[in-house]
Amino acid sequence: MSMPTLNIGITRSTTNRWVFGVCGGIAQHYGINPLAVRVGLIVLAVIIPGVSVLPTVLLYIALGLLLPEDSDPFDVS
Repeated sequence: MSMPTLNIGITRSTTNRWVFGVCGGIAQHYGINPLAVRVGLIVLAVIIPGVSVLPTVLLYIALGLLLPEDSDPFDVS
């Protein structure tokens, strides 16, 4: 039995990942630099008042578990 996944067009990156590949997948989907997404996530979690680190980390983990991985672009089978 496989885990359920979200089908919203965003996938976890298999080539540009640090932890789960969520930021890399978001960056690939919107065509932006993955570092900008990672910095934006940190700014969201730490600097913006009213948003704390715990909900941001929980959201990242939830997306890491629910978003499907992208297909390997180097897979030729």
